[in-house]
Amino acid sequence: LPRKMIRWAADQAKGVITVCNALKDEMVELGVPADRITPLRNGVDLQRFQPGDRAAARRALGLQHFTLLSVGLLDPRKAHHLVIGALSHLPGVRLLIAGTGPERQRLEQLAVQAGVADRVTFLGAVPQVQLAEYYNAADALVLASSREGWANVLLESMACGTPVVASNVWGTPEVVAAPEAGRLMAQRTAEGVADAVKLLRADYPDHTATRRYAERFSWD
Repeated sequence: LPRKMIRWAADQAKGVITVCNALKDEMVELGVPADRITPLRNGVDLQRFQPGDRAAARRALGLQHFTLLSVGLLDPRKAHHLVIGALSHLPGVRLLIAGTGPERQRLEQLAVQAGVADRVTFLGAVPQVQLAEYYNAADALVLASSREGWANVLLESMACGTPVVASNVWGTPEVVAAPEAGRLMAQRTAEGVADAVKLLRADYPDHTATRRYAERFSWD
């Protein structure tokens, strides 16, 4: 039924827009003619999200260790549980989780069960205007989602000069397409998250290079 509804909507439209090439490919597989589909990616606000005083941002948040940031709704699709699980393989690494949702209690319990609760901080809802402070303070953004079209948080983090670790799904490889952007996970598991973080730390990109990469994806 969903396939029929998508096909019907596409047939009635003069054209179809997708946010990435991967979603265009999905539409073609559903039977929508390729020449009627135009990928138009999301952009990032380079004024709102830009590098700041990292030392000051870290002091303001009390960060002293290598710190990961995970941003998004607390639901299974965003897979915050994989990032929490990865901490067991990343001694000394801290994790900040920004977002609200139905999974919070389960994620808190998971952190306790994994013995990493003292290294996980649940920030709750963070207004977008304040996210830049957290992007600047963190050492890396981690996005372990099971599916993403074109995740804005990846570009927001990179625009602040902070590299990312992300799951290799749908449009994400189109966003994280160079070493200065960050690392893609070889597998979407807790161990896969940890391995990608270790690879990033072993060859950590220059923050200015990460910012320059993000500038290729401005709204302009």
